[in-house]
Amino acid sequence: MKNTYAYCLLLLAQLGGSHLIAEDWQQFRGRGGQGITQDSGLPLVWSDQQNVLWKAELPGSGASSPIAFGDRLYVTCYSGYGSETQNPGTMADLKLHVVCLSDEGKVLWDQLVAPKLPETERVRDHGYAAPTPVTDGKHLYVFFGKTGVLKFDLNGKQLWQTSVGDNLNGWGCGTSPILYKDLVIVNASVESNSLVAINQGDGNEVWRVGGMNSSWNTPHLVDVGDGQQELVVNVKDKILAFDPSTGTQLWSCNGIPDYVCPSVVSDKGIVYVIGGRTSQAIAVKAGGRGDVTATNVLWMAKAGSNVVSPVVHDGYLYWVSDRNTIAYCVRLQDGEVMYAERFPAQPYASAVIGDGKIYVVTRDAGTYVLAAKPKYELLAHNKLDDRSTFNASPIVANSKLFLRSNRYLYCIGQ
Repeated sequence: MKNTYAYCLLLLAQLGGSHLIAEDWQQFRGRGGQGITQDSGLPLVWSDQQNVLWKAELPGSGASSPIAFGDRLYVTCYSGYGSETQNPGTMADLKLHVVCLSDEGKVLWDQLVAPKLPETERVRDHGYAAPTPVTDGKHLYVFFGKTGVLKFDLNGKQLWQTSVGDNLNGWGCGTSPILYKDLVIVNASVESNSLVAINQGDGNEVWRVGGMNSSWNTPHLVDVGDGQQELVVNVKDKILAFDPSTGTQLWSCNGIPDYVCPSVVSDKGIVYVIGGRTSQAIAVKAGGRGDVTATNVLWMAKAGSNVVSPVVHDGYLYWVSDRNTIAYCVRLQDGEVMYAERFPAQPYASAVIGDGKIYVVTRDAGTYVLAAKPKYELLAHNKLDDRSTFNASPIVANSKLFLRSNRYLYCIGQ
């Protein structure tokens, strides 16, 4: 009896431990916006007949990633206008959706948001629902560009809506909100050329700074020691860092001489940016003050992308460029390009790393799985019978991979 009791305790401890390992995915690119998961047991191969746990039809199109908290998933969509290039419909029929699904793929609620019209007549590549939501586990925050930033409770009740600007762009809005203490922070480069912080409680603007020139990347919080964080944004020609509480600029340095979409990532107090048609990667030590171009820029490499963001893993930086379909691995220590291999298809989504694998979702040729090591190795190529476009970055929650296309949300697991 004692042995049985001890065995049961051990089993419960193991089950509890595995539950603790599994993570939620609460914002764009997961914890810290890094595109990394600690979950294990992730699937390597799948098809319509294998390892697809469920497939849910969404009420509209979009390029935003889902997020996951507990047993629920949240994603944004749009419908009624602009989904089909040849037959876009009438702009007055445009609808924006905030959708909640169960972890079994059932739509629990679909909250409609009236868009602020007129919108851009045609948004190239990703439509009217590109920013990914963010949650603190109590509330949900979404960004719909000109329509504004909105707060919902987790049952779909809208609590407030705040405008961050009215400007439009043919490439639409592509930055996702992040949370810092009691603030929601949004890069409103398209809408007002601004970085805006909003009070989570009442939706009032707390601070705003300008200079967000040609920037489609989500702000990034980098740890600089002693529990302190800096807010870093990549804009045309500059990398900028701010105090996230006040918006005070802390430092800047020369950056990518072009519009920039890939988000910043960081490791051990060093930020890494890529981007531009010039194909560039830059490493900068955070924590400086003023113009740190001459003092804190550690290296520059001839490797970049137009849209996709990189991911840091075990001393290396990985991504597959949408611009030239090249898979890159760059060493963090000195910026040496470890490999630059021709890739079979074009991604638009940013890669995710977990369980020793790099998941690269391409627009229309399926998902490629690479080994997370500084030698190029293709482990698998998985394709689903879905002819719509996969522009959304994948997420991982509870050891399952979630893929979002223009039409469906897929849950993939062992």
